[in-house]
Amino acid sequence: MTELRAKLVKLRRTARAVPAALCVAVVLTVVPAAAQQREVPQSREEVMLSFAPVVKKAAPAVVNIFAKRQVEQRSAVSSLLDDPFFRRFFGDGLDDQKRRKREQSSLGSGVIVAEEGFIVTNEHVIKGATEIKVVLTDRREFEAELVLTDERTDLAVLRVDPGGEKLPTIEMRDSDDVEVGDLVLALGNPFGVGQTVTSGIVSALARTQVGITDFSFFIQTDAAINPGNSGGALVTLDGRLIGINTAIYSRSGGSVGIGFAIPANMVRTVVDSARDGRALVRAWTGLIGQDLTSDLAEGLRLERPGGVVISDVYDGGPADRAGIDPGDVIVAVNDQPVNDLQSLRYRVATGALGDSLEVEMVRQGQTLNAELPLEPPPESPPRNEVRLLGHHPLGGAYVASLSPALAEELDMPDNWAGVVITKVQRGTPADRVGFRARDIILSLNGESYQNSGNLANALDRISGKWQITFKRDGKVRRVEFNS
Repeated sequence: MTELRAKLVKLRRTARAVPAALCVAVVLTVVPAAAQQREVPQSREEVMLSFAPVVKKAAPAVVNIFAKRQVEQRSAVSSLLDDPFFRRFFGDGLDDQKRRKREQSSLGSGVIVAEEGFIVTNEHVIKGATEIKVVLTDRREFEAELVLTDERTDLAVLRVDPGGEKLPTIEMRDSDDVEVGDLVLALGNPFGVGQTVTSGIVSALARTQVGITDFSFFIQTDAAINPGNSGGALVTLDGRLIGINTAIYSRSGGSVGIGFAIPANMVRTVVDSARDGRALVRAWTGLIGQDLTSDLAEGLRLERPGGVVISDVYDGGPADRAGIDPGDVIVAVNDQPVNDLQSLRYRVATGALGDSLEVEMVRQGQTLNAELPLEPPPESPPRNEVRLLGHHPLGGAYVASLSPALAEELDMPDNWAGVVITKVQRGTPADRVGFRARDIILSLNGESYQNSGNLANALDRISGKWQITFKRDGKVRRVEFNS
């Protein structure tokens, strides 16, 4: 008995000497597994246990997408038929014999965002598809119809008919609430192996220099994203969607820890248009600007670069009515920093028509605020598309009167007036001299034109000599032709 009592005293002394942190660790390890509730983590301590509850919540709404398309493939006919000399005798008629169609399949991922069967994915996943099949995690399969595509954001919305069955969905989160360092999960179907989950953090926000889409404003993550993950979900640890995985930076084709996702706020605008059954129309500001560089900041006597310097304002447009003037520097929108032109375009594009944005700007050293209304771009003047006929350098080109609405449609936001080439027929004079779609005709023989019909009439009256000044990719060029 005396020996047993001595051992107990020794055990008590040992327990007093154990650090408190280790005591907690011991207590945690002896908690029965059945007593641990498998729910979405509510604290950092719970996050350390497992991602499984988050996956169980989000994974059912992430689907596999199989797209089929018809592509033309040239047959192994003698390359002599490609020689211009032989084409003089045989013409282009043999092209039909040299091409054959074959079926090509591609795979990707998608996310169910509404119980009515709406699914969002990347536009490049289903581009040109003649048949689209959606497969859920529970192996249910549905034929999908394409509801809306938006090449400028690389997003597409599909719809399936659940036939009375209930579909799992995922809730979108305000992507502006996400911070660098937040833990995230990427769900998708990489390499076609089946649904896969990878974990990582938000590595960076507002990546605008990636150049993947027209609206470059991406969430960067080091969660492994590979081919087949396109269109999949990027979720936070509350199980909500913050982005659609769209691209990776890689020299080998595999993940190197730099992936990009389209923010949920941009996704929401596209999905809302699809659900409402309306065409996607983005808000228009009526201003032209450029990034505030170090040189510009020094010239404007600003402390640091960052922001958008306004260079022009459309008369009577939203920015003009808001009191924004050329020379103003926009630095924030709705309390979110605006570091460059892409950031400003993103903030406007994710706003709802009819709402307004709170704009913070700097004018001659003073900080001012303005309410910028969000309105659709006007189509004034009407586009009046005309096909130009005749033996002149623009013969075979289709031209239209440029307006803010047409400029947005053609992704030419910095051009509001003039006559723009919308299409050039192959083999025509305009094609042979090198004119392209989106060239803006500034003047013809010294005369400027704002209306496509007036330009067509002028071309019919001119013969012998044509001096054409046009703008391409922001650069003004001048060419001269003689008959």
